[in-house]
Amino acid sequence: MRIALAQVNPTVGDLAGNAQLVIDGIERARDAAVDIVCFPELVITGYPPEDLVLKPSFVRDNLTQLNVIANATEGISAVVGFVDQAGDIFNAAAFLHDGEVKAIYHKVFLPNYGVFDEKRYFEPGHECPIVELDGLRIGMSVCEDCWFPSGPMAWQAHHGARLLININGSPYHYGKRVPREAMVAERASAYGAFVAWVNTVGGQDELVFDGNSVVFDPHGKPLSHAESMVPDFLITDIDTQASVHLFVEDLRHEAEGARRLDLEVSEVRLSSRPVRGPKPPIENRLEQPLEGAAEIYAAVVLATHDYMGKQGFEKVVIGMSGGVDSALTAAIACDALGPQNVIGVRMASRHTSSESLEDAGLVAENLGMQLMDFSIEPPHRGFEAILAPVFQGTKPGVAEENLQPRIRSTILHALSNKFGYIVLSTGNKSELATGYGTLYGDIAGGYAVLKDITKTTVYELCRYRNTLGAAIPERVITKPPSAELKPDQKDSDSLPPYEELDPILVGYVEDDLGPEELVAAGHRAETVARVIQLVDRSEYKRRQAPPGVKITPRAFGRDRRMPIVNRYSPNGARTTPPRPVRPA
Repeated sequence: MRIALAQVNPTVGDLAGNAQLVIDGIERARDAAVDIVCFPELVITGYPPEDLVLKPSFVRDNLTQLNVIANATEGISAVVGFVDQAGDIFNAAAFLHDGEVKAIYHKVFLPNYGVFDEKRYFEPGHECPIVELDGLRIGMSVCEDCWFPSGPMAWQAHHGARLLININGSPYHYGKRVPREAMVAERASAYGAFVAWVNTVGGQDELVFDGNSVVFDPHGKPLSHAESMVPDFLITDIDTQASVHLFVEDLRHEAEGARRLDLEVSEVRLSSRPVRGPKPPIENRLEQPLEGAAEIYAAVVLATHDYMGKQGFEKVVIGMSGGVDSALTAAIACDALGPQNVIGVRMASRHTSSESLEDAGLVAENLGMQLMDFSIEPPHRGFEAILAPVFQGTKPGVAEENLQPRIRSTILHALSNKFGYIVLSTGNKSELATGYGTLYGDIAGGYAVLKDITKTTVYELCRYRNTLGAAIPERVITKPPSAELKPDQKDSDSLPPYEELDPILVGYVEDDLGPEELVAAGHRAETVARVIQLVDRSEYKRRQAPPGVKITPRAFGRDRRMPIVNRYSPNGARTTPPRPVRPA
């Protein structure tokens, strides 16, 4: 049997456009003599549709598009993700065949952790159809249903399914692909069945989907593997007559565990139309997945491209400081949108070094992007004069420093308003975590490209990008980072060194480790206490930051939802409200 995994990039809410994407895939599959073509989870609506599914009209319109797609399946079968309405609302997969909807499966396990919120919208399913096509018994399931060994797939295999199709909207974070594929391979070998695992690809708000669709044989060996971070159409021939040694007792054990789900098995028998002549030969394709810095960089480029393109923004504007963060942001933007659509802006102050101006210029020249220049000295002096009477007699400090990033933000957003650009902020996760940024200044923007990327990873990505072509001068990477808001300022004046800071942030933010555990891991107690204090006191800033692509297992925003007003501290009980270490 020949199957195809259509690793496509739908757009949330574009029901007609997504349906056409599916129809195009069906036509391509038909031309390649494919028997079954499989599309990702909720491909008609795009994933995740969030509160759109609470609109009855949206659900009705998605069902209309399902029927349009079904009409396009003459002489072929397709598995398509959609929102079903059967009294309640379900995350569903439809088996379409020869112009009709033949079977519908409702997702059983609804994830409700991290970025997932499916229990808010859907009811768990109990329908478990087994489709028999030309003698091959086939089971369908949706995403999370694959993660439970005693789940729907075990029940389907127990009832004779030899091909298990699992459709997915599995968001990316680094380190996820390898254990995910090991899990899918384990399902195939445990159930003695072929497993076709198809994933969506593309960016949606803070999420990015990596594709990496794969087919495993009944021994858990990969038969084919799609590309990472790009749309792909993976065609695979599977030998349904091959003998398989099935561990009957293991499968029976998993199936017994699945009984608690009260799955109602139904059977649908279908036949394909006779095919004239043999199918054109193919070779099953095993693409090499992206890894490491290459994977992260491709994910951020894809997310940036789709965030702009799906909203209709053509050009972006970036404040170019001469530092490593703005340089990497510019490189990502140029790779995502083309250098002709990226405008850099140098905004020198009395504290800006000549080296910083030169470095920003070299980055723009290397990337081929436009560069504009404005001096912020006139407005800076003007604000100082306006505030002089009330500031008189006080010691200069953060209030005076923060005038500069707020003036720069005003210039960037004026260009945005005038010409329809979107402002890309350049702050990284280390800065956002510790509050090392200015509200309505460098934190402000329409999209935060580096929001979930720590400073040490920024350096890693810069070096990776330079392997693709000269982009970021060595001096930008090696010089001490500085906000340049006062003479001889360095980030290390306010923060621990990033190589010390970032592992603590990963432990505290991503792994929820407490101070005792962090100290036990080898970090200095005083540094741990200080970092935790900075993170906890900066929640009000993070809540006002723009969206940015999720790269780590625990990103700020959807993943980590902390109360702004919060007196709890793992460092010890607090009885009085804290004073921010660095005001806004």
